[in-house]
Amino acid sequence: MSTRERITRGMAAGLWRALVVMLLTLVAVVGGVATTQLWPVHMETGYFTADVAVEPRLDSTIQVPTVIGDVVMTFEGPLPAPGLTAQVQVRDEVTDLIRSGRLDATSLQPSQEELREAIDTGVREVAWKFAAGALVTSLLVLLAYGVSRPRHAGHVVAAAAGATVLALALPGASAYLTYRTGKVAEFRATSMLSLVQTNAGILDSLASKADQGAVYVTNLLALSDALREEFTPEGVEAPVAARFLLVSDIHGMDQYPLMRQIVATERIDAVVDSGDLVNFGRVREGELTGIFAGIESLGVPYVFVRGNHDAVSATDEALLQRLAQIPNVVLLEPTDGEYLRVDVHGVSVSGFNDVRFFNQRSDDFGGEQLEAAAQFREATDGLEPTDLVVTHQPFAAHRVRAGTLTVNGHMHAPALDGQHLQVGSFTGGGLVNQFRLPPLTEEAREAAEEDPETAGELVSQPYSFDILTVGQDCSVVSLTRYSYRNLVSGRPQFDDVRLVNGRTLQPDPPPGRTCGPELGVVTGPVGEFVPAEGRPADEGDGEVDDGEVDDGAVVTGAVDDGAGDGPGDGPGDAAVTGAMDDAVGDAAVTGAVDDAVTTAP
Repeated sequence: MSTRERITRGMAAGLWRALVVMLLTLVAVVGGVATTQLWPVHMETGYFTADVAVEPRLDSTIQVPTVIGDVVMTFEGPLPAPGLTAQVQVRDEVTDLIRSGRLDATSLQPSQEELREAIDTGVREVAWKFAAGALVTSLLVLLAYGVSRPRHAGHVVAAAAGATVLALALPGASAYLTYRTGKVAEFRATSMLSLVQTNAGILDSLASKADQGAVYVTNLLALSDALREEFTPEGVEAPVAARFLLVSDIHGMDQYPLMRQIVATERIDAVVDSGDLVNFGRVREGELTGIFAGIESLGVPYVFVRGNHDAVSATDEALLQRLAQIPNVVLLEPTDGEYLRVDVHGVSVSGFNDVRFFNQRSDDFGGEQLEAAAQFREATDGLEPTDLVVTHQPFAAHRVRAGTLTVNGHMHAPALDGQHLQVGSFTGGGLVNQFRLPPLTEEAREAAEEDPETAGELVSQPYSFDILTVGQDCSVVSLTRYSYRNLVSGRPQFDDVRLVNGRTLQPDPPPGRTCGPELGVVTGPVGEFVPAEGRPADEGDGEVDDGEVDDGAVVTGAVDDGAGDGPGDGPGDAAVTGAMDDAVGDAAVTGAVDDAVTTAP
């Protein structure tokens, strides 16, 4: 046999052995997962029990499903880790103690030490049970080979042991590197469990109504809150410099009493609205619905860019001019081609209006958006990008650069794509988008007959808003995304609350910057802007005063967050009449971002 043949045969044998080891490893992994599924690991705390199993998926998530909602923790590690599921149960004796009044609901939440000890114990048990299952499975698979070839029994044991080691080492290493508190990318609570993150007093409220159902709910809410505290990254608890409420697509619906409550309870420093304030582009609509009074009543800066429903023609600026009369409104493009920047506690925001208008018909919406984005880029050429860049259309937002995030609306659905943040509709698309017109066609009548309970209400139109929190190093601390449905029809339903780790949006803080309330709120032209922290000492010696400064920027102190100190709520959601050609067709919109300009929310 020649040297070349020996090398070829050796390589073939080596590849065959490697393939066999890979297959055995896969079999071992399947065996380990199946073992934890059939015999899950049992964990206990003082008030809860849980059965934990490894799932056959590599999504780096821990899921805690319950009958009143799920807790889903998503991690971001160097390797995809096997998913884990924990089936939680409330211990029967705890329910009896609460019902008898011998245990208060506020003491239900397990301590961090107790929870951490239970988790550590569970992880160890999952590891050895997975390893045992992997070893037994690989041995059984190789048993036939060993029986037919007794002389190779040693090889069989060695191969099974090697496959088990690999099966445990690979997912084990990925789990060890991924499932850490600092690696949490998103904490999500769905349905009723999301109330824990929106109502700190929910446990006290339920304690006074501890019937059979409420007792169970109270226990699970307490556990959800404990898990959130345990798996919230340290950075999310960092000192806060500014909180932004991000909203969009109000569409003529006065939900400002709700917004005012959010501003007050969440200590919001500024509201950012990415457009479509009204439906038909007319100022009168805002007057009738009380929207302008509602905006003023918020008591914090209201940063705004125009959407495609906020004008009746390409040159119409009537709505912008009316908004400019409201003291707390900041227009990022008050007139065509004039761009302003606002710094809120040192966090910079700029943006540009949508060039489209209500009921517009065009064969090239994309070209118009490209031109608008190019005009903004030209005006800001050579300048450091602001932390946030706001516009209405996603097509345009993806064609400009921001220091931290671009923010857009238009699609009526929240989304997150890298540094591009899409805000959903605060009002579910507005009143005219909540209900279908009477079924005028045969197809529409058939659809209404098939689902009479929801014949009038559009589906896939969640109400949503975001709260963006920025730390004193001017980096994003967290993004909390809220979603709920059916407010108009009187059947409100909370979908979920997601807490996104700011480090996944902005891995590194901007160097050499400091943000905080002492910097106040500063507005001015983007090309002439001087931040508050960069102003000469003779302009206030570090103090931010009300008034105008030489460079044209307007500086104000920190706005009082006493929400509610303002005009009344207005007449409410008055009926709005007008052409319906564009508004009703603006329902749920799907498709790639680049195709979004062909739709008309």
